[in-house]
Amino acid sequence: VLALRPYVKSGEVRPKAAGWSLLGAIPATVVGALVSQRIGGDGLLLLSGVMLVVVGVRVVMPISDETRESGTARRMNRPFLVAATAGVGFMTGLLANGGGFLLMPLYLLVFGLRMRQAVGTSLLVVAVLAVPNLITHASLGHVDWRVAGLFAVGALPTSVIGSHYSSRFGKGAQRRAFGIFLGASGAAFTLFRLLGFG
Repeated sequence: VLALRPYVKSGEVRPKAAGWSLLGAIPATVVGALVSQRIGGDGLLLLSGVMLVVVGVRVVMPISDETRESGTARRMNRPFLVAATAGVGFMTGLLANGGGFLLMPLYLLVFGLRMRQAVGTSLLVVAVLAVPNLITHASLGHVDWRVAGLFAVGALPTSVIGSHYSSRFGKGAQRRAFGIFLGASGAAFTLFRLLGFG
């Protein structure tokens, strides 16, 4: 929510797209959280790492004007938008993450939003999705509140700083930086798990 403010002020949030996204994503994230108990933790962690690499590589690649135009047309197909974001919601609940690392590329590559629009809109959706996701996982005993608190201490101020400076990135630079970060993080995370650390 704190990181969202600069994007709202600059008009780079798409409320209609966010609303239709939440229609599918909210129930799906609860289902994903419930299903997560039946899948081993190691499998989920490896899946997270692999997905980060795949998404990161694609985000780094250029996005053509034709891709954006066809994406805008797909965004007007509301049933498709609801279904696609329901899939993201399911993975959000299953992997117990904010969902932004999947939602942003979906908005960028499939639904034709530009980078800052994708960031702002995904931040709005993620802020809402965090509520049912957290409630469901907490009720299942999946939350270590001490660790969550420590993460919050680091993440809250830096999310504000990051959103404030994001407008200073040149054209395409924010997208490429995001893709490189995802790919490198996913590769390191996957290797870490395969080598049996942690």
